[in-house]
Amino acid sequence: MTTEVSGNNYNTATTNSSAAGSGTNLTSDFDTFIKLLTAQAKYQDPTEPMDNTEYASQLAEFSMVEQQVLTNDNLGSALEQLGLGNMAALTGWVGMQVRAATAASFDGVNPVNVSPNPAAAADEVTLVVRNADGDEVNRIELPVSAEPYDWDGTDFSGDMAPAGDYTFIVESSVDGEVVLSEMAEVYTTVQETQLAGSDVVLINETGFAILATSVTALRDPSAETPAPEEA
Repeated sequence: MTTEVSGNNYNTATTNSSAAGSGTNLTSDFDTFIKLLTAQAKYQDPTEPMDNTEYASQLAEFSMVEQQVLTNDNLGSALEQLGLGNMAALTGWVGMQVRAATAASFDGVNPVNVSPNPAAAADEVTLVVRNADGDEVNRIELPVSAEPYDWDGTDFSGDMAPAGDYTFIVESSVDGEVVLSEMAEVYTTVQETQLAGSDVVLINETGFAILATSVTALRDPSAETPAPEEA
């Protein structure tokens, strides 16, 4: 942003520059202030010159803003380092199975474990199975409970659905009206960890990105009787 300084509009320009807090003008150094101060002295009304107190006040204000910008930069660097540390710590999750609201990969043989979380006030719960194209594959009536359900891969006709990626939507209804519709949690395998800003993102076998903070359970797929560890 270019700040044009002239006579009476100097204060407005200074205010706009200050409001840009994180802009490039304030992230430079005191050379910026010196340029503005010089322009102010050049274009001020000689019959009503600005006194030293006002100059000092402006210098103090600029110094405070600059220090705040530097603090924000340092905080951003600290958060980035924290994110890198978290990602390094979570690399051990690669190859593990995490439970989160995401799509699951069906291999055409083994059932998919679904963890519904219907509304407590619901009197009817339906699990809607959709394929990667968003088409409905099956609708299954479930009890009003958070008990896990194993989808065996069958479609509306009772035939085995093809292998692929599927999402599971839990519809909670009251008196025949859907009051809540949300994606159910499933177990998927972590293939990769990534850093998005200060957040650690897990990439599963379907290619979906999952925030590490949204994971509710973790298990080792190689264990004979896996017991989920609540996150």
